[in-house]
Amino acid sequence: MERARRKALTQNYKMTHPPMGIYAIRNLVTGRVLVEQSTNLPGSINRHRTELKLGTHRNKALMDDWRVHGEANFAFEVLENVEQRPEPDFDYKAELARLLAIWRVHVPPGSTTSYL
Repeated sequence: MERARRKALTQNYKMTHPPMGIYAIRNLVTGRVLVEQSTNLPGSINRHRTELKLGTHRNKALMDDWRVHGEANFAFEVLENVEQRPEPDFDYKAELARLLAIWRVHVPPGSTTSYL
């Protein structure tokens, strides 16, 4: 019985979508923010945090601020989740792009408060 239960749980895990949505990395000292989208929020946030800790982040301005202000002065925030939909053909990537555009209105690319 235990083996069948474990197999069912594994199958259920494989069928479950990871949390997806819009997230931000906020510099608490300067107020600068990076707003991004992801189909795997925990994975993306973990990747950014790891790259920053290792000093290998691709966003030079964010990496420079991390070095100057330190990890304690940054917040990693989920701004909006995209819930799983019952429609099998729902376009999650288009929905994420739409939400990202809405959130980025608050922080225009190229502004002094943006890491873009």
